[in-house]
This record gives sequence, C-alpha cells and structure tokens, in this order.
Amino acid sequence: MFAAQLALNALALGSAYALVAIGFVLVLNATTAVNFAHGESVVAGGFAAVAIAGLLPAGIPGIVLLPGVLVVTALLGLIIAGVAYLPIRSRPPVSVFVTTIAFGIIVTNGLNAVFGAAPRTAPALVGSGAVEFLGVTVSLQSLAIIATAALLIGALAFVLQRTQLGRQFRACSQDPEMARALGIRLVRITLLGFALGTAFAGAAGLLLAHQFFVSPSDGGILILKAYIAVVIGGWGSLRGASVGALLIAVFEVGVASVSSQPVAEAMLYIAVLLVLFVRPEGVFGEPQRVRA
Repeated sequence: MFAAQLALNALALGSAYALVAIGFVLVLNATTAVNFAHGESVVAGGFAAVAIAGLLPAGIPGIVLLPGVLVVTALLGLIIAGVAYLPIRSRPPVSVFVTTIAFGIIVTNGLNAVFGAAPRTAPALVGSGAVEFLGVTVSLQSLAIIATAALLIGALAFVLQRTQLGRQFRACSQDPEMARALGIRLVRITLLGFALGTAFAGAAGLLLAHQFFVSPSDGGILILKAYIAVVIGGWGSLRGASVGALLIAVFEVGVASVSSQPVAEAMLYIAVLLVLFVRPEGVFGEPQRVRA
C-alpha cells in the first residue's frame, strides 16, 4: 500500500511537471528557441493565483482561479514574445537566450517587490481532505492536480490534432519555411506558442502553489526540471516531455522516500547524465543519422 501511495504522489507531481514541460516544448516548437523565462512563468502563475484569491471571498476553491491564471499568464507569454523574442528573432540564438533570461530576472524581482521573498500558498483546488480507496489514502489535492492536468493536456491534444489552427502550428514546427510558403503567418503561430506555453506553465504554478508553496526565486529550479524532462523525452516531442516529466517525479518521490529531497535532486542529475550517455536523443527523440 505504501508503494501505491508513493505512485499516486508521483503521478500528481508528474502531472504538474508535465504541464511545465509541455509549455516549454510549445514555445520551442513555435520558435526553435529556448525560453529561459519559462520557470518564472510557472512562478508567475502561482502568484497570479495568490493575487486573484486575495480579491475573492475566503474559502474559494483553487480550481475557480484557473481561468484567471490562464488568461494572466497567456498575456505574460504574449509580452515575452513581443519584448524578448520577436524583435531579435533573426539574430543568433544566444541573443534570445540573453533576452529571455533578462526577462525572467525582471519577473523575479517584480514578484519579489510586490509579494516579498517569503513562500506563499494558493488555495487548494477542491478543498482539503483525503479519500481512501482499497486501503490507499489519497489527498483530494493530488487527485485534483491529476484531473486538471489531464483535462488541459487533453484539450491541447484536441486543438493540435483536430483544428485548423493546430494543424498550422504543427506545420510550422515541422517546416517553418514550407509553412510560410503555404501562406501560414509565422508571427501568429509564434504568439500562439508563447501564449499557450506560458499559460500551461501558469496552470502548473497554480497546481503546485498549494501543496509545495511558491516563492519568487523558484524559477531557476523549475526551468531545469522542464529542460531535463525535454532532454529525457526527446527534444521537441510533446509526448516525450510528458513522459520525461513523469519519470522525474517518480524518481524524486522514490528517492526522497528512502533518503531526502537534496539527495533525490543530486541523484536526478546523475541519472540524466546516464540517460544521455545511453540514448542522447531521448526516449522519443529521433536518432541522429549521418548523411552520405
């Protein structure tokens, strides 16, 4: 039963990590550039939940805050695209690295100035308490995290697979020049990638902000988790990002249950190195082939 409890805890944490990693890949596929402000977008989502909750009556469940958090962080994504990416998209990739890092620092300091450096917590998604099933006690928060992440990922899959806008997005991620030749507006797809990617990051911030708290300085750790999930799962693969995020959560929860969280963090990076030695393209990445 203890193993089942750990598995459910890992699934809840992995669901939140999956939203972070998927958001990272959405921006990556839309631009072929890495948004190093992505971790701060997760933190911004957590603090958006804290701010919105402060404007509403006490006792409001956190799930009610989700639409507002999605809107706020989607707007943040559009700002990142307009300030830190679009003006310099034709310059070397290192320029985008620098501008997004700088934007992330601005977000961190802005949140620190407004909310302070102390960790904050958002309301539970559906309230406190737990349910017992087959001898396994599961918190309502964990179940709500899993259900909310599944709903958002399912909605994204529908948009990408079943709508014309989703097909355009996939076309741009696979071959931007051909997509441009077919009349697809790349700037529109870029803005969509940043808006969706940052909104997913913000949703993850809401899911994590109650159980794990949130502080302005958490962005660096979260971007590393997203980066590792994408490396493990395969660069640019949405499915791989989800699997990589789940593997990270299983590893962290499993190791922390028998040692401590700092040891789990250290072992995670060692495990990533081993994965890269064995399969550098990731679980779902395509092997690099040498052309004749």
